[in-house]
Amino acid sequence: MIAPSVAALPITDIELSLLLEAVYRVSGFDFRDYTPSFVKRRVSERMRAEDVSTISALQDRLLHDAEALDRFIYSVSCRNAKLFDEPAFYAELRAVVIPMLRTFPSLRIWVAGCGRGEDVYSLAILLREAGLSSRSRIYATDISATAIQEAKKGLLAGDTLDSLSRRYRDAGGEAGFEEYVTFMDGVTRIQRSLREQVVFSTHNLVTDGSFNVCELIVCHDLLGQFNKALAFRAHQVFFESLVRGGYLALGPSESISFSPHHRCYERVSQTEQIHRRVR
Repeated sequence: MIAPSVAALPITDIELSLLLEAVYRVSGFDFRDYTPSFVKRRVSERMRAEDVSTISALQDRLLHDAEALDRFIYSVSCRNAKLFDEPAFYAELRAVVIPMLRTFPSLRIWVAGCGRGEDVYSLAILLREAGLSSRSRIYATDISATAIQEAKKGLLAGDTLDSLSRRYRDAGGEAGFEEYVTFMDGVTRIQRSLREQVVFSTHNLVTDGSFNVCELIVCHDLLGQFNKALAFRAHQVFFESLVRGGYLALGPSESISFSPHHRCYERVSQTEQIHRRVR
């Protein structure tokens, strides 16, 4: 006889659990402890996009089609951000972190979970205005190859120049924002010189280790999607990738408390989750 607790589970919940387990085993990316309502909504979207009628059929597609798997990971992991989203965060980077970055002879900056590149290009503009572009290199990574390809394009779709300029000014920008973009055939795009400052590559915080040693790491609103174990693991990678005296900048909903080395950091901002490695 089937246990009542098992029999009472809706078939779709069983299918969803099996799907997330399969994605984890194949890709190493763990959505099993994401908010159920969020995951169900994204799975439903992918079912419609992949033209399948059941979660089990979607699982079969993902296991046998690498491109479909990447589309799924992209749809679940990529946040809907905008250039200079949360302007106060960038204003604080400009005020607190940028002056200290001047003390380093060269700068390696890692944007983890870069999505479509909004954080990447916001930082590139900050560095240019601080006169640090010539001795900086930005490394932008994401688990999704689709996200990387989109980020490389530097397209700013679904945003007006007025709204872009307003967020840029709120982040402390003083130039005309149009200096950093080009307009062609109704498309707004980040200037080539800014795009060429960035090295894009795929990287999985859940399974991959440190690939460089950086003076600044930015991980904005990604760790909040992880459970405690995954956040702990990601923080370990960040610590191994950060020079002593370097900075770790997180999103407002994220915390350094899940880091196994949280005592090695000091918080340098009263308003933002920006921390400096002190030992």
